[in-house]
Amino acid sequence: MTLETCRRLLAYDAWGNRAALDSLRLSTQAPTSRACAITAHLLGAGRIWLDRLHGRAPSTEVWPALSVEECESGFRDLEADWSRYLEGLDAADLSRTIAYTNSKGEPWKSTIADVILHVALHGTYHRGQIAMLVRQNGQTPAYTDFIEATRRGHVA
Repeated sequence: MTLETCRRLLAYDAWGNRAALDSLRLSTQAPTSRACAITAHLLGAGRIWLDRLHGRAPSTEVWPALSVEECESGFRDLEADWSRYLEGLDAADLSRTIAYTNSKGEPWKSTIADVILHVALHGTYHRGQIAMLVRQNGQTPAYTDFIEATRRGHVA
């Protein structure tokens, strides 16, 4: 995987998170709904993975209790932090292995490239869940497929 691919994947992830958040804002989902909880989880997990890449202890919970407004603000900050992180990498860094402890207390090692790919795929998985929940509630969810992001110019 290249740095450019990593940038595209994280740009897609950020766009998808914003689009899913917009669809929640337009739906009649209660602020305490499962869809809102999953959205907060996307933010919490994204932040934790970035903390791990920096060698820091987690700065949030995996499933934080956040409002839609807090998620919006948090996603903006997270997107900027991911951009800064990528700016500090070179191609060789992507194959570098980091050691971390997961939320179950288990020690693991992963490459930086695998972590970035995981973040993007994790977001796609959970945005699919959010879409299903919004649809079950009678509304139209955001269309957050990767190809849509490229077609609309959100990912170069």
